Amino acid sequence: MVYLDNSATTAVSPSAAEAMVKAMTTQYGNPSSLHSLGVEAECLVTEARRSVARLIGASPEQVIFTGSGTEANNLAILGGAEAKNRRPHVAITTALEHPSVAKCFDALEKQGWSVTRLQPNEDGNITPEQVEHACTPDTTVVSVMAVNNETGAKLDIPTMVSRVKRIAPQALFHTDCVQAAGKIPLFAERWGVDLLSVSGHKLHGPKGVGALYIRKGVRLLPRILGGGQENGFRSGTEPVPAIVGFGTAAAEVPAFAEQEKQYMQLRNVLIEELQALPEVRWHTPTNAVPYIVNVSLLGFRSETLVHFLAERNIFVSGGSACSKGKHSSVLTAMRLPEQEMSCAHAL
Repeated sequence: MVYLDNSATTAVSPSAAEAMVKAMTTQYGNPSSLHSLGVEAECLVTEARRSVARLIGASPEQVIFTGSGTEANNLAILGGAEAKNRRPHVAITTALEHPSVAKCFDALEKQGWSVTRLQPNEDGNITPEQVEHACTPDTTVVSVMAVNNETGAKLDIPTMVSRVKRIAPQALFHTDCVQAAGKIPLFAERWGVDLLSVSGHKLHGPKGVGALYIRKGVRLLPRILGGGQENGFRSGTEPVPAIVGFGTAAAEVPAFAEQEKQYMQLRNVLIEELQALPEVRWHTPTNAVPYIVNVSLLGFRSETLVHFLAERNIFVSGGSACSKGKHSSVLTAMRLPEQEMSCAHAL
């Protein structure tokens, strides 16, 4: 089997799976219970929180667990926006965002917010200058992803944060790092972001668990009400096995320099093999991370080729896993020709 769809999801690592089974079968206490099994479960969650915090460059007390990256994005954007009382309500995002971010801003717009959606340049990038020019002292919420899940475009989050904070110090800056976590170094505290989202299943942890970094002092209104778990931000009994799997996978992330060298070697082989074909069109920016490639194979519609390859145990994506066969909003924003969008693949 050749699996080339890791941007959609990854295989759970053996050690993460083993830790999860143990958490389900022998360490199954409720972390809120006061007896020894509950305390043991709470310790497992605490250690996983430390592991994820190290991965993203944050203090453990600033990290809460969610049910997914999507939930983390929703809590950050909608919870942060609802907590802001000052008017006018002005927001900035990009046309590159994952649907779990883009649809939050659609919802804010329906509530009367003024939303600016920055368009990428021809190679799929959003520059700090674009963010700066869109920002005003009234800007309330900004959300820009760190790495695009379809093209691999890597955005300069630290520079964007500093420029936004200079113009609008009270603005909340959120970054979706679901595709970046475990692949590039993250420094939530050093960058100065207010909110940062990650997900377990993108880095060999399980599906059904994500995390949100919340800078100290940032106020969010919770989206799920109940027993007040996760410091009141996300009520509900913690899914200890999933959290343990996430923490185990986060602790296993290899050195970033080592990873990048391997990714570059693999990408160079792919480029060398494909560049001689006249039907190939590349959509990956020059500054992209090396582990995502987006190409169009003219004459071969995406869905047809995806099924053709799957029958031969080769698994690729026809775009974002969340698009369900529709044209990519990212490639549409890049103004690609119809034929190229219909034949695009993200590897």
